[in-house]
Amino acid sequence: MKKKSAFLFASLASISSLSAQGLYYIGQETNESIPLTWVAGASMIWDNNVTPLVTEGNPGFEDEVWSINPYVQASFTNVDPRTTINFYARAGVNYYLEDMEADGTDRTIPNLRFGFDLNHSVSPRLRFSSRNFLAYEMEPEFAVGISNDRTVDPYFFYSSDNSVGYRWTQRVGSYTGFGFTGYLGDTILADRKSWYLYHQMRYQLDQRTVLTAQYRYSAWSGDANDSTNHFITGGVEYRLSQNSVFVGSAGVQFRSVDNGDDSSSPFLEGSLRTQLTSAFGVRGFVRYSMEDFDTIQTNDGVNFFEYSDQQVLRIGLTGDYRLTPRLTGFGGFDLVHTMYDGGNQIDGTATDSGRSEDLINAYIGLRAKVNDALNVDCTINYTDSSSDFANNDYDRLRLSAGVSYTF
Repeated sequence: MKKKSAFLFASLASISSLSAQGLYYIGQETNESIPLTWVAGASMIWDNNVTPLVTEGNPGFEDEVWSINPYVQASFTNVDPRTTINFYARAGVNYYLEDMEADGTDRTIPNLRFGFDLNHSVSPRLRFSSRNFLAYEMEPEFAVGISNDRTVDPYFFYSSDNSVGYRWTQRVGSYTGFGFTGYLGDTILADRKSWYLYHQMRYQLDQRTVLTAQYRYSAWSGDANDSTNHFITGGVEYRLSQNSVFVGSAGVQFRSVDNGDDSSSPFLEGSLRTQLTSAFGVRGFVRYSMEDFDTIQTNDGVNFFEYSDQQVLRIGLTGDYRLTPRLTGFGGFDLVHTMYDGGNQIDGTATDSGRSEDLINAYIGLRAKVNDALNVDCTINYTDSSSDFANNDYDRLRLSAGVSYTF
């Protein structure tokens, strides 16, 4: 029965908080401690469109720039019979070798990331979990699942998810939690923050399967209109094998927006981690929901509209394949499809609906292990955005080569 109880809690991915550290995240128990490890590295990047939202005829349109990105990072894991602690921190800088043409751009831009996870078993039945993340860097990663704006200045993003789990019987458990998240950007009316509460019931169907039912409430505020959301979902967490886990949920989302329309929509979220062979591993996610980021858009650069009904489909897949003991290939893609409805003009009376935007980001690369400490890598990344908003149409190619040393 111990194995059943362990899976009842260990498989927790808390679908409500998949974006806390990225949509690819699936909760898992760390089995062994890892001492404090340092990594120092640097990469050289060529970008053929460093300020992609700049439109034709303006300074910075399709500006090609080289940059150097040195960094240092530290990670640490401590595991004892009752408590698991994971810590990660990274500090770096983007230094552009020449001035960018777009207004408001800087040649030196800091990049900071920090993550801290804590799992503590108060007793065999009672568990506390906390997952925390913050970043100050250029351009949100698509896998984080927030803004898609490609800005000329850094953004600040933070999130925290905290929950208490209780095992009522050998098969029945629950998680009750709260969290908050926020995004501070440089685009018009971009700053947003939220807090949320959730309660999830869990039933151990068999050795591999946990069924879930969840209610979540979230409240958003900031520069744009405030909103509240109610989520009612049912889901499953299934361990395909020792190294493969799927977590998914589906249901309905009810949304209310100040100075906007109330609406409801299907909600879907899922994540997969699998090791297909000893050499080939894959991770993926899908999410369909009404979101509160990037709700402000402009059609002509002068008149801005806020869209109260913004439905977003996000799909991502990434994998790596060990070609030789020292050479690994990796690649992946992200797809973001956004539909805009319920638009009201800011400082005006006009309305707008029926617009959409498609963004595809794909990358491929190689990583070589020179020795136990030294690694080199190279990556090709291509992004294409096709939008009903003229300012958001662009394509972008980035080539990078880097080296890192672990000590």
